[in-house]
Amino acid sequence: MPRASPPARHLLPVPPPPRHRRTLSSTFVDESVAAAEALVQKWHPDTPDTSLFLHSHDHRAFLRAVADLHRAMLFFASDVANNGGHSGLVQAQALLQTAMRRLDLELQLLLDHVQDHQDDATCSGSIRAVADAMMAAGYGKECVSTFKSRRRGALAATLHRLLGFSLPASGISSQFQKLTWEQVDANIIQSWLAAAPVAFSSVFATEKQLCATAFANDAAVAEAVFAAIANDHAANLLAVAEAAVARARRAPERLFRVLDVHDALTQALPAILSVFGDSSEVSARAAAVLAKVGETARGTLAAFEAAIQKEPSKATAAGGGVHPLTRYVMNYLVFLADYEDALALIYQQQPVVSGSVSPDLSASYSSSSSSPSMSPSWSPIGRLVSVLVSKLETKAGSYREVALSYLFLANNTQYVVKKVRGSSRLQGIVGDEWAEAQAAKARGHVDVYVRAAWGKVLAAITMPSSSSRGSHGGVEEAVMEAVAAQEQWVAADDDMGEALRVAATAAVVPKYRMFYRRHGATVRLTPGDVTTMIAALFGGPRAQGATAMAASAARGCTTKLLQLQTEDPTSRTQQLLA
Repeated sequence: MPRASPPARHLLPVPPPPRHRRTLSSTFVDESVAAAEALVQKWHPDTPDTSLFLHSHDHRAFLRAVADLHRAMLFFASDVANNGGHSGLVQAQALLQTAMRRLDLELQLLLDHVQDHQDDATCSGSIRAVADAMMAAGYGKECVSTFKSRRRGALAATLHRLLGFSLPASGISSQFQKLTWEQVDANIIQSWLAAAPVAFSSVFATEKQLCATAFANDAAVAEAVFAAIANDHAANLLAVAEAAVARARRAPERLFRVLDVHDALTQALPAILSVFGDSSEVSARAAAVLAKVGETARGTLAAFEAAIQKEPSKATAAGGGVHPLTRYVMNYLVFLADYEDALALIYQQQPVVSGSVSPDLSASYSSSSSSPSMSPSWSPIGRLVSVLVSKLETKAGSYREVALSYLFLANNTQYVVKKVRGSSRLQGIVGDEWAEAQAAKARGHVDVYVRAAWGKVLAAITMPSSSSRGSHGGVEEAVMEAVAAQEQWVAADDDMGEALRVAATAAVVPKYRMFYRRHGATVRLTPGDVTTMIAALFGGPRAQGATAMAASAARGCTTKLLQLQTEDPTSRTQQLLA
């Protein structure tokens, strides 16, 4: 018999999904959103009449409203699963976006304000508050973008004010090629020398501090933002120096500007390393530019040394005077001596390169065995002095007259010594002993000059008195020839002229006086005449009167010499004694 089926159960109707019930939390969130909406509408970004942070006390309340909106979004997002927070989420998100637009506008206004009020701590604090609010709300990308674009433009404007010209984004070297050196020097380098130290030690450091303040909660972001703002400007500033130095083309007269740039970079390098970091691209670029500037300086001095050595040896100075090469080189070195510290650093940093004109300079700087008192070649400036002295000795050999050759050496050596002693820095470079040794050489050249210039006179005076009467006239003739030969010769300065006259007087007049005592009856020129003629040489203090007297004596001497050849010596003696 089949089993009976179980009785049917009563089926209850399925209840509808439970409706979302408002809780205390949702009520509080709704109220905070409503309050935030009122404040956001009050400071709507489309009506930026005044600054919320600079001209109002609502900024703290606005930042709290932003935080409330962000929390409301998170609350409503979690409540969407219960189908209860969708509309609230949309409203909170829209209000937050509007608030972010306002904060972005405020960030721009604050960054503009801080540009002119860098010491305004309140403004810097407001910038940080805005950045924190935007970063916390998930708008960090927008915040960073606004910050970078605004500060990059502000930094460019600051550098333009410092430099007086805008930094090209690229092609700096090609642009400089269109300018003359005078334009580069006056308009570019001098402006750069004034601006670069301030830029690297202050402007970039201030910019980095602002980035660190704005993004204090994330040091990595602060560093990245600063690099994005400043690196290109710093690199362009360094490129200006590199391109300007390249235009110097190793011309000696342009070396001073090259060394000025080297000094400025050397002084700025610690600040660059501190602000940008030892391993940064900017620091690496600065070190590379500094090395190139040093290379240019070394190359310029090497070219200058080569030019001295290649100066034609047969190109002498008229009258044995100071050669133009001597004047140019020594005046150049007097100015260059002010850069001795920079040159020492440049040659210490010199890489070992084969085939250089002066390969021993860098080694000699670090060598403790050098002897600067006897040779100045231990420094690039001292080496140039030595090269010049050596060249002058070669040039002296081009004179036909031995006396003129030694006069040339005396004059030029004296000029070198005078220039060295006239510059304390230059004397400190070559050393007191070296300068004194050169002064002694100049005095020795004077002595040799006197013996050569007056040798015939002294030889004629020492001839035996028993020689023919014509020998007496030969002495006077030798005197006149010596004077005539030296009338167009010159002295380096008054001191050298006096030294030459004193040496000649001391060598000639005493012996001539003895000669005159023995043969005065038959001699026209008196010792006083000879003294006067010597005193007239080399621009002596009695040169004008002495020259006329010497000319008169010369004419009388010539007439007398002719008479002595025909007259009876005895009758003439009687006339003189009468």
